[in-house]
Amino acid sequence: MPKKKQTVYKQVQIERFQSHATRVQLFRELERLLGRPVVSLCTSFVFPIMIEDDDAEMLEAVIRNLDLSKGLVLFISSPGGDGEAAERIIRICRSHSGTGEYWALVPGKAKSAATVLCFGASKILMGPSSELGPVDPQIIFAEDGRRRQHSAYNLVTSYDHLFKGAVRTKGHIEPFIDQLQHYDPREIQRCRELIELAEDIAVKALKTGMMRRRRLADIRRKIERFLKPPRTKSHGRPIFREEADECDLRIQAVDAKSAMWGVAHELYIRSNEYVSHGAAKCVESSSDAFYAASPPLCPLKGSL
Repeated sequence: MPKKKQTVYKQVQIERFQSHATRVQLFRELERLLGRPVVSLCTSFVFPIMIEDDDAEMLEAVIRNLDLSKGLVLFISSPGGDGEAAERIIRICRSHSGTGEYWALVPGKAKSAATVLCFGASKILMGPSSELGPVDPQIIFAEDGRRRQHSAYNLVTSYDHLFKGAVRTKGHIEPFIDQLQHYDPREIQRCRELIELAEDIAVKALKTGMMRRRRLADIRRKIERFLKPPRTKSHGRPIFREEADECDLRIQAVDAKSAMWGVAHELYIRSNEYVSHGAAKCVESSSDAFYAASPPLCPLKGSL
């Protein structure tokens, strides 16, 4: 029997809400051009949501149904999230891949923990406007019903500056004491641990992947601009492909006018539209799709 044609009303609904059906053919075309399956991980830049453990489970559920004998491409668009979740996702992608590795494709922004996912790849495909970002941890908490974010690095350095000032002063110590009362030493210690954890995850992702022949100390030095805020000045500041290449990351520069980038760009626009107005995140392939809604804002949590 011939396939039943969609009604105009149904087709308009599919287009309006950017359902998975609007992206299936784009996945297939991208797979044809890249020569391996493509799996997307897209989280919203609008809703307060981040990469977390559930994403690793959704991703594994999707890739288990794919033929990964030739490897896979992880299509990433995300402001970041949990570094430990990123570490698990890297392991899942490598362990299920028939080649033991994967490519990262960044059509727009892969920031923070999403940058760590790129570190775990064997190469990173980037267009002229593609962005990676710093991976220094951020402390996120709710205050007066609003989402607040502070750099763990800045909290530690400001505390250390005040503490050293109090120790060195010869008399008028009260201003230092007044300011230090706003800090909890236990939280400062936790910030130190988060900074060390983020660096460890990032360096090990590279050491077991595209920088496996380098020493750990050399890797830390090469990616310092990703690790230390003084280099970038802002956690949200973009690190474009030329700068990433200077850090000796294995970057494949893609021509913005190429057929592959045209398909990747459309998939990015449609996926980003969906996670900006529909679900807050999606994990998809040409055959499967999983979604998650935006959760309520959580109190105090560390993220990349």
